[in-house]
Amino acid sequence: MERISIELGNVQETLLSTLYARALETRKRNGILRDPKADEMVRRIDYDFTKFDGSPTLVPSVLRTLILDEWVRGFLSLHPLGTVVEIGTGLNSRFERVDNGRTHWLELDLPDSMDLRKRFFTESDRRRMVAASVLDDSWYGIVRELPPPYFFVSEGVLLYLREEDVRRALRQLAHGFPGCRIAFDTAGRWMVEHQGDEMFMKQIDAEYAWHCDDPGVVQRWDIGLRLAESRTLLQLPRGLRSRLPLLPRVAIAGIRAFYGRKARVYLLNLFESQPSLRASNR
Repeated sequence: MERISIELGNVQETLLSTLYARALETRKRNGILRDPKADEMVRRIDYDFTKFDGSPTLVPSVLRTLILDEWVRGFLSLHPLGTVVEIGTGLNSRFERVDNGRTHWLELDLPDSMDLRKRFFTESDRRRMVAASVLDDSWYGIVRELPPPYFFVSEGVLLYLREEDVRRALRQLAHGFPGCRIAFDTAGRWMVEHQGDEMFMKQIDAEYAWHCDDPGVVQRWDIGLRLAESRTLLQLPRGLRSRLPLLPRVAIAGIRAFYGRKARVYLLNLFESQPSLRASNR
C-alpha cells in the first residue's frame, strides 16, 4: 500500500498525536474507543508515530474525544436532521463514529490539514469539507446552506489561540448562529505553564497560548454564550464508565483523589448561544 507523505505546520502537526492515540486505543483488546479509520490512517501515513509512545497525553486525548462524541450524539438524538460543524477537524473520524444517517456535517481546517484530510475522506450530499480558519467568517454562508440547528465542536484547537482571538471566534459564532451549541476544550493555567516539562514528553513544537481554569470566564465575556455543561476529562459519560475495565476505573479514581483540582487541567465545555436552543426538528 502506498505510503502518504505529509507536510504540516507545527500546530497542525498535533493532529497526528491525537490520531495515534485513537489508533492505539482501537488496537487494544478492551479499548474504550473503536476507530478503525484512525488505525488505517496511521498505517498509511509516512511518519514516525512511535515518538509519541509512552506520552501521558495519549489517554487524555482519547477521553476528550469520547466526551465530545457523547455530546454530539446527544445533540443528534434531539435534532437528527441538524448540522454538526467540526472546527479544526484534522484527521478526526467523528462522522464515522456518530453519524445517524440523516445529519449534515461540515468539516473545517486550515489548507494544509484539509489537503491531507482529503486523501482519506470524501465529500457527499451530507458531508462537506472547507479549508478555512476559525477566525475567518467567510465560511459561515456555507453553514447556513445546511439545515439548522447547528452544533459547533472544536477539539484541540482554541487552546493554541490567544485569548483575544478565542473571544473573537466565539463571539462571531454566537452572533452568527443564534441558538447554536458550541463545544470545545480548554487547558488550565497549570497545564499551560508546565507544558514544556519533561514529564509531558512533548514531541511537537506547538504551544498552548490560552489558559482557562473556569469556563465561567467565557460566560462573563458577555458575548452571548451561556454555559450548559462543563466536565473534566475524568468525568466520563455514564455509559462509558460502566464499560471500563477495572484497572482504568481504579486509575481514574486514584488520579481524581490524589491530584484534586489539578485534575482540571483540561476542561470540556458546552455552551449555548442566545436565544437558547429549544425547538427540535425531528
